[in-house]
Amino acid sequence: MKRALITGISGQDGSYLAELLLAKGYDVHGLVRRASIEDASRQLAKLGPLQEQITFHPAALENELSLYKLIAKVKPDECYHLAASSFVSYSFEEESSILTTNFSGTHFLLASLKEAVPDCRFFFAGSSEMFGTVDAAPQNEATPFNPRSIYGISKLASHHLVRNYRNQYGLFACTGILYNHESPRRDFKFVTRKITAQAARIKMGLDDTLYLGNLDALRDWGYAPDYVQGIWQMLQHDVPDDYVIASGVNHSVQEFVNCAFSHLGLDYRAYVKVDPRFYRPAEEVPLRGDASKIRQILGWQPTKPFEAIVAEMVDHDLSLLT
Repeated sequence: MKRALITGISGQDGSYLAELLLAKGYDVHGLVRRASIEDASRQLAKLGPLQEQITFHPAALENELSLYKLIAKVKPDECYHLAASSFVSYSFEEESSILTTNFSGTHFLLASLKEAVPDCRFFFAGSSEMFGTVDAAPQNEATPFNPRSIYGISKLASHHLVRNYRNQYGLFACTGILYNHESPRRDFKFVTRKITAQAARIKMGLDDTLYLGNLDALRDWGYAPDYVQGIWQMLQHDVPDDYVIASGVNHSVQEFVNCAFSHLGLDYRAYVKVDPRFYRPAEEVPLRGDASKIRQILGWQPTKPFEAIVAEMVDHDLSLLT
């Protein structure tokens, strides 16, 4: 029986990955903060009944010793590093926290694996934010990186660290450069879930307005369970490598809104208002991924189209109200 350790197991991707691995017969372990164990009904809610099949370990990514002890104790065959700090802020304190959690946490994990379980296969969740400001679309593994946020910088630095451990120490270490991916388990702080949840509330007569920023902003949106499948496939291949995982199609926020409201038989124009507080200028060249490499080498394929993703999210949020 393979043993897997997942950081960020309580999040959208972590919960789907735990579900996938358990179905494949893995012994699944999750790294969580102690507060998550103490408030499991809320903090681990996305895992639902799967909680009973998972071994949880309280540890902090910022604590090198606690991570080393955990790695030495669990001795995983595969380690999936999904946890990250992604505050949208530019204060010194929060920028420092993002860098410490994202870069140092990745470093401590890799160093611990190198010393305690050098044969463990390692996955790092990179981000399309590593590309940042680009000159052309779509982007692939050869596209130059030009991050424009502390979050993107921290992810890119971690990506280079992963490559260094692969090249210098022979670790089976991979980065998945993940574009936006959605599901009913998406947190409410993301605009996609904000849209579907508020559309459901409006349908039920519990609210009458949805405030959004730039409706023309474009995103490459995929389906989270599909991306998790790609993550798992990366660690099953014979050779460690880095892959872009994306839908390859851009949709605007307006398209997402229209799709969500239309699914409920509503005209979004009667309910949506643009609020300058949420407005961000659109990129001159949008982020759109080219997943040709993972399709050709690993045979990965997305299974759910954009409209079906939105509909599933809307139905889920409606069910929470009814």
